[in-house]
Amino acid sequence: MQDLLWLIPALPLAGFLILVLSGGRIREPLAGWLATAMVGASFAVTVAVFADLVSHGEEERTFTQTLFEWLPSGSFQVGFGFLADPLSITMCLFVTGVGALIHLYAIGYMHGDPKFTKFFLYLNLFVFSMLMLVLGDNLLITFLGWEGVGACSYFLIAFWHTDISNATAGKKAFVTNRVGDWGFMVGTFLVWTTIGSVNYLDISAGASGVAAVTATAIVVLFFVAATGKSAQIPLFVWLPDAMAGPTPVSALIHAATMVTSGVYLLVRLNPLLFEAGWANDVIAWVGAITALVAALIAISQNDIKKVLAFSTVSQLGYLFLAVGTGNYVAAIFHMVTHAFFKALLFLGAGSVIHGMAHDQDMRHYGNLRKYMPITAGTFIVGWLAIAGVPPFSGFWSKDEILAGAWDYSSGGKVLWAIGLLTALITAFYMTRQVVMTFFGEEKWRSLTGEGHDPAGGSAVNAAENADADLEHSPAHDQHGLTPDFEPHESPPLMTLPLVALAGLAIVGGLINLPFSDQFERLGGWLEPVIAHEHEMPGGSTLVVLAIVAILAALTGIGLALVVYVRKRIPAKDIEQEAFARGFYIDESYSRFVGGPGRRLFDAVAWFDANVIDGAVNGVGTVTQVAGTQLRRLQSGRVRGYAMGMAIGAVLLVGYAVARMGF
Repeated sequence: MQDLLWLIPALPLAGFLILVLSGGRIREPLAGWLATAMVGASFAVTVAVFADLVSHGEEERTFTQTLFEWLPSGSFQVGFGFLADPLSITMCLFVTGVGALIHLYAIGYMHGDPKFTKFFLYLNLFVFSMLMLVLGDNLLITFLGWEGVGACSYFLIAFWHTDISNATAGKKAFVTNRVGDWGFMVGTFLVWTTIGSVNYLDISAGASGVAAVTATAIVVLFFVAATGKSAQIPLFVWLPDAMAGPTPVSALIHAATMVTSGVYLLVRLNPLLFEAGWANDVIAWVGAITALVAALIAISQNDIKKVLAFSTVSQLGYLFLAVGTGNYVAAIFHMVTHAFFKALLFLGAGSVIHGMAHDQDMRHYGNLRKYMPITAGTFIVGWLAIAGVPPFSGFWSKDEILAGAWDYSSGGKVLWAIGLLTALITAFYMTRQVVMTFFGEEKWRSLTGEGHDPAGGSAVNAAENADADLEHSPAHDQHGLTPDFEPHESPPLMTLPLVALAGLAIVGGLINLPFSDQFERLGGWLEPVIAHEHEMPGGSTLVVLAIVAILAALTGIGLALVVYVRKRIPAKDIEQEAFARGFYIDESYSRFVGGPGRRLFDAVAWFDANVIDGAVNGVGTVTQVAGTQLRRLQSGRVRGYAMGMAIGAVLLVGYAVARMGF
């Protein structure tokens, strides 16, 4: 089965090529079914490869497949090959599995869109790029996939590009990620000059011999790359706007593909991280601060998808906290469970949007559980999972991250406290979202339909562009809600993936329960890939920390019920304007780029054109003038050359006579 490894990325690529070469002749719904079948087949091959690896002993669970020699250049030899080991196959399982469910959902969601075929063409290319990223056996192949998911995110976020906000969001994602790409490229160069190879197995073998200062530099560079792709401070601003694309795209980006790539890269390089010293502290603290800041911002968002977008940024912060504290198994564990419940939540939000005439403002919702029981039931499962309520999957993975941070050498208790506070806030804003959407009064009944802004515009959120990014296409016209409007449940093609993901969100924690080594299946599975095992707190401490985490989640839920159900605390006292406007971070970037930044860029362009180019052109001009003058000495007349030789000879004789003293 290992020989079939190449089929995992090849099948989505084949779907992409078939749809491209068809020239649009394959239309709805066949294009959607073809794309879904290709990703589903890729999942089936991944399961087969996984089963084959499981049948081998721990030391034999690494397999490489080189398809051809890619860059043979002296000592720089890079093959085009794939690496199958517990880490890459774990990634492939949820990328293809969750990706297939998202494809299936999209067949129903994108019904009637004039660019239906193009959408699925991009989706297949997106999955192919992500599989190349995680399966590549060296940094260069990973970089191909890295750039591929970046390009596809641009295509899909800006899919409905006739809407200026969607086009802008796509460009924002593309440009922001280029900053991170600089770190990836320079980090790759440094790895090559240090270890002499960009192959992952060679990097793992040679990491222990790398000087601490060099390892730190390498890790910091790759952390810059991961900060861009996985949306951490200060490069997180693109991800909330990524919700401008169709909801299946949001689910794919936020749950199963692009945003997980930065964390995957750092875990893949974990032998270097072990040697990197203070770089790990930077990773942990940036992750913890990002988690808290994004959670606070989510409190005041009214767009149902933007709440989830900032939630993703926050959850990614947990993953970086785990990586920085050396708790790599917990990072992958939470990445898997997050893929389940975040895909569920985004697709559930899409179902709500679909049933509410494409209105995304939660202030126009209420009591939707009556009209959308399947969507409501599955969304509530996702809510309990992300809120950290046992026995749902999110509790087990998030608790493992918090417990792992407790004993970390550099401020572990403070990191744990930040993570715990973030967990409480997460439970609060997710409860707020559930209450506003599925419970309470049917708020659209009080809308007149005149002057109704489907983007949801309070003075803060609409005027300041905090909630103005909405889906729009000819097939997804935004209709104003009226008092006689009746919401409706989504079709089976959309609710079936919701049910499947809800099941995974419930049982996903079973892959790594903390009770004993026998139950920590994911930890044992990933052990051959992790260079140094992370030490967790003792049994009694672990139980106490788990109880505290449960109390924090219940406190967050209870506080939200007091505010939004009992209404004993005014919501405006909690939903601060600074939260709604993202602590003004994005606005500050925009003001800088449009003001001082623009002048700075203009000055750099002037310096380049007048000083750099001027110096280069000046050298050329001097050379040209000198050549013109020297050409006069080369007239081609033999008599002139003879006269010159005679004069030279006379001068030499005169010089010699003078030196001899005659």
